[in-house]
Amino acid sequence: MTAQIINGKELVRSIREEIKQEVQEMAHEGTQPGLAVVLVGEDPASSVYVRNKAKACEEVGIYSEVHKLPAETTELELLTLIGQLNKDEKIHGILVQLPLPKHIDEDIVIDSISVHKDVDCFHPVNVGNLVIGKPGMLPCTPSGVIEILHRMEVPLAGKHAVVIGRSNIVGKPMALLLLQEHATVTICHSRTKDLAEITKQADVLVAAVGRAKMIKREHVKEGAVVIDVGMNRDEHGKLCGDVDLDDVLETAGMITPVPGCVGPMTITMLLKNTVAAAKQAGAYGSHS
Repeated sequence: MTAQIINGKELVRSIREEIKQEVQEMAHEGTQPGLAVVLVGEDPASSVYVRNKAKACEEVGIYSEVHKLPAETTELELLTLIGQLNKDEKIHGILVQLPLPKHIDEDIVIDSISVHKDVDCFHPVNVGNLVIGKPGMLPCTPSGVIEILHRMEVPLAGKHAVVIGRSNIVGKPMALLLLQEHATVTICHSRTKDLAEITKQADVLVAAVGRAKMIKREHVKEGAVVIDVGMNRDEHGKLCGDVDLDDVLETAGMITPVPGCVGPMTITMLLKNTVAAAKQAGAYGSHS
């Protein structure tokens, strides 16, 4: 049995089409969702992400601004810009591209973004809402993974889901969203003993560990759904995931390729959050 490789491009295309229609309907009512992306310094990977985000906004009709600041920008200058964007009524989502230069405190910056415009869902209030299951912004990568599972009609209630990785951006929120889907969730990380022993029990395995091709066939249960969140370079400099796709292909039931699935889906969820934030702003008047 060879695993079905999930067609991420097709999924992303159909969801962006839905978002585009929603944006057009909002435009008829006089609202255009707006996203501001802030990039400090010249990190090459971040520059690529920011370009992709601006292109995706254009594709679905979301207004977007990119604020490129030099690496020596002070924390105060960055906070001043965020303060202006918080008040700007045509901006509904603010995203500060991480990592930031060492002299800027990421926590202070994230806390300064209006809760209602925090489309990355990094603000402690939005993270808290996620923990207690209150409706609100959802973090882009984990909610993108849930979207993939829903669209592929993967049953989650009562299933054993294993998440490898415990970062604040992916691992922890991923586990929380899977819990909301009534899965039984186990989190593994760098100190987990007998990793393969645990991952082999997973009906759904989410790899978000940041190590190229670490997950091999001995980690995967026959017929499991494997979601690869990793974005690494292999020994030849080629993009690859945390899962050794070729090794796992004969064991898994379904698998996401890298690149071309979770990455574009993450940006798609960012667009979705921006639209939701714009709707919310319309419902409650503008937020400062």
